[in-house]
Parts: sequence; structure tokens; C-alpha cells
Amino acid sequence: MPYVAIVDDEEPVRKALRRLLRASGLQADAYPSGSEFLQAAAQRPPDCVVLDLHMGGMSGLQVLRKLRTSAHHPPVVIITAHDEPEAREECRAAGAAAFLRKPLDERLLLNAISAALSAASQTRR
Repeated sequence: MPYVAIVDDEEPVRKALRRLLRASGLQADAYPSGSEFLQAAAQRPPDCVVLDLHMGGMSGLQVLRKLRTSAHHPPVVIITAHDEPEAREECRAAGAAAFLRKPLDERLLLNAISAALSAASQTRR
């Protein structure tokens, strides 16, 4: 069962996403900050990350870039309430698998996670 990490500084968003992913048959844990997530990921690397772009402390883009320099770099689905073309392009250039706008369409999110997991699985073969 794939393990997905959720990183978002809004508690209601974390709870709702964790519930959705678990109901969809995925293992999921949620983290309130990029730094907390990165510490946990060093111990238990996720298969995919759902990452908020705008957070206090480390931004989602900073976390994404940090993940890209690690030995285990899972696919990342960026979520944001602010769909700015420049941010979208920066995230894609940094390796984001998908970029979705809040409020999230559950089906789009689940499809993005599934596609990211499939692509990562193909890459590892």
C-alpha cells in the first residue's frame, strides 16, 4: 500500500486530505511544516508527497528543491490556493509531478497521486 505524506500548514486541510487518502486505500500521514516533514521523511521516506506551496517557514518550493537533492526523491503534487503562472512554472522546473489549485477536486487529486506513483514506479524499474 503506497505511503503518501501530506504537508500543509492548515490543520483542516491536513485532516481532510488524510481522511480522503486513507479512504482511498493509501497510507497517509500529515505534517504541519516542511521542516517537520523532512525530519520524518529521513526516517520513513514517502512514495509520494502532497505539498502546499505557501506555508510559513519553509515554502513548498523550498521543500520540493530539498527533496530533489535527497537520495530518495518521491514524486510531489503541489497544491495551492494561489495559482500563479510563475509559481506553476517554477514548481514544474523543480520537478513537481502535478500542480493543483485549492479548493481541490478530490478526483483530480487522486488521479494526480496515482499518475505520480505510476511514473515513479516505471522510473525505478
